[in-house]
Parts: sequence; structure tokens; C-alpha cells
Amino acid sequence: MHLRFARTAAAVVLALGAAVAPATAASAHADGDWVSVYPPIQGSSTWDRFGQSGPASHHIVFGNWGYTNDWAVDIYRNPGGTIVSPFGSKTASGHPVAVTVVTVRPGCATGNLADGGYRIGLEARDTTTGQVLARADVMHVNNKPGGIAVGATVGPWTKLGETGRFRYSSCYQVNGDSGAHVHLEVINQHRYSCYIARGANTGLGDETVIGRAGVHYTGQRQAC
Repeated sequence: MHLRFARTAAAVVLALGAAVAPATAASAHADGDWVSVYPPIQGSSTWDRFGQSGPASHHIVFGNWGYTNDWAVDIYRNPGGTIVSPFGSKTASGHPVAVTVVTVRPGCATGNLADGGYRIGLEARDTTTGQVLARADVMHVNNKPGGIAVGATVGPWTKLGETGRFRYSSCYQVNGDSGAHVHLEVINQHRYSCYIARGANTGLGDETVIGRAGVHYTGQRQAC
């Protein structure tokens, strides 16, 4: 069995019921059952290749549950790379995690796929407790298969589409294939997720953990 199927994950289970607003800056960090976040690209990829799109300062475009997402990063791969879910298949305590497609739409405000491809939104849920752990938005998806639609369940290796090179625009300011990338955003349902800090142009693989979702940090853009 490939290691990625055993990806561990995260989420502290709070009271069941309505969604809870993210914590204030004064809230304490609490460890619990969490889900690991991995690169949304199968095989090798590159973290923040040009040192301009790391999560400490990168713009956050999307939101879920009425809140802007927790952090964002650009992960690079030349056109043609397979895009997959960033969520692990199990929580840290070993509970299975199910991932469902919740958003499929053009990623750029123009609504034109030629300007930046699709935004694919994914939701991770602990199937043992029923708790929703987190969501991720994967942006700049090219060649999306027809089966990737709202409501579809995807596994760690389900192909969401491919990395692509789109036309230069305010939404996608890329001049060459080396700049092709996926824009990834992550958000907890409760409080805040975190990213693993690393230097620009760091190589990533299938098993490189880049963040944790379900942990309870105190604000946006926090390193684990």
C-alpha cells in the first residue's frame, strides 16, 4: 500500500452542531485529532519557487463558512502534472477521512477558464465522528475530468485535473512554464489551521507534509 493512503490528519472535535467562528487572537492553541495537508500535486513539486508566494504573506483569495481562508501558498509544477487532494486519508488518531468536492467553478473573477483554470473546493470529514475538519481550495486546475463535480468523493490519488499554463492576466501573471503553479488555500471549520514553514524553492514530494488542518491556532497565516 502506498504511504500516501496512510496520510495522517487532524481535527479537534468540538461540540456537534452549528459551525463555530474562528478563535480570537487571544485563544490558546490546542492540539487534537488533526489531518495532515500535503502538496496537491502527484510526484515532485516546488514550494514558493520564486520567493514571492509563501504563506506568511501570500494573498488569500477565497473563503468558506463565511470566513476568509487561513493561509495560502503557490506550489509549482510545469504543465501536465497531476493535481490531487491535499488531505490525508486518516486523522492523527487513525480515523478515516472522507474528502468531498464542494466547489467547481472558474477560479478567476472574469469567469473565463483561459485566465486561470478551475477552482476546486474540497471538504475533509472524519467518518468516525462525523466531524467536518477543514476545507481546501485548489486553484489553477486545467483539464478537469468530467467526474470532478460537486458532491463527488475523491481519494488521495483521484485526479482533479492537471497543472497548466494560462494566458497572462491580472489573475495569472506567469511568463513561462517554470512559473506554472497551483494556488492552494486551507481553512479549518473551527479556529485556524497552520502551515509548515520552509524556504523558498524547496522541493516537495508526495509524502511532504506542508500543513495541518484541525489544529486550533489563534489566527491566519500561522506556522505550525
